[in-house]
Amino acid sequence: MAEVAKQGMSPYEAARERTVLENKRKMEALNLRHLSAAIKEAPKTPSPMKQKRRRIVEHAVVVPSPPRRSRRVANLPAVKYSEIAPHTADRMTRSPRKPADLIYLASRGSISMKARMEAATKAEELESQLDPEIPSFVKAMLHSHVVRGFWLGLPSHFCDTYMPKQDSIVTLVDEKDEEFDTNYLAYKKGLSGGWAGFAISHGLQDGDAAVFQLIKPTTFKVHIIRAASGDGSEEDE
Repeated sequence: MAEVAKQGMSPYEAARERTVLENKRKMEALNLRHLSAAIKEAPKTPSPMKQKRRRIVEHAVVVPSPPRRSRRVANLPAVKYSEIAPHTADRMTRSPRKPADLIYLASRGSISMKARMEAATKAEELESQLDPEIPSFVKAMLHSHVVRGFWLGLPSHFCDTYMPKQDSIVTLVDEKDEEFDTNYLAYKKGLSGGWAGFAISHGLQDGDAAVFQLIKPTTFKVHIIRAASGDGSEEDE
């Protein structure tokens, strides 16, 4: 204790120093430093590579469908669920079209609001002369009706009262009694496929007006009123 006191170490520090020296002597007795050096200097032997197994892909075998077990249908031909095209008579006959440039590129000049109103007024006068017992309405032609879009919406109140409640084929009859089939879309209340053929065949343009007279449940008689162009020319059918 006197030696510890001379060195200025506390009893705890002295006991710790003795423990450290004892552990050092034990480590040297185990000769761990020489063992680690020998392991580092030993040559490395490569580990054997694992051989990859080749995957064998077998071709799928087509298993024939089992025969029918029901005696009632055993002798009947197999049912084919492929889509069957509708009968030719049930298809809508597309209306003949004129060359595209006649309707897309041709222009009769700007149509004034006055010319539009005059065409609509003439159409209303013509409608007033028709049989009042036959439903009818006047439709003024817009750009979307007769150029590219070719969608003709019908008056909502007229469709609710007189038109079918489901999609149907509606026939348009011109003043020469030529017929043109169109697709009537009930949920949209308008004419889609086939209307373009009618509009192009009759040269309908923006500003014209037409009277639609429902002569049969799905047949319209159509009377066309031409709007006067910028040069004052006018043509009626």
